[in-house]
Amino acid sequence: MLEGFQAGLSWAIVLRKREAFRQAFAGFDPDRVARFTKRDVDRLVKNASIIRARAKIEATIAGAHSFCDMRDRGEDFAGFCWSFSEGNVLTGSGRSFPTQTPLSETISKELKRRGFKFVGPTIVYAWMQAVGIVNDHSIDCFRRNQV
Repeated sequence: MLEGFQAGLSWAIVLRKREAFRQAFAGFDPDRVARFTKRDVDRLVKNASIIRARAKIEATIAGAHSFCDMRDRGEDFAGFCWSFSEGNVLTGSGRSFPTQTPLSETISKELKRRGFKFVGPTIVYAWMQAVGIVNDHSIDCFRRNQV
């Protein structure tokens, strides 16, 4: 969700608003967010504590629906995500830092097919880094071997 709100903005903006997002989006509970209505969208668009982009708010609600649909069909979202790397962390060269890859394009297409929005290959690649599917730490970064 936060990756989608970050699109076109700096991470500093999103991270400063993280707790406000948590409150506005029911503690990030997908079942509760999936029940949000047009009235909730209108309320969130007026909430100055968050990023008030209607399309991003609506995409978040749609994403909660998609997540719940997957779960209700018996598909584990974490399992789905890690299946693309066969459960392995993909380690980059540490010398170049792509913003998207063929794998992020594949995952993006699959997420879109399932109804998720704001999941283009660049956003998906940043998300892959954030959740640990990709370790792109620089070769001289102290965290590279710890991840």
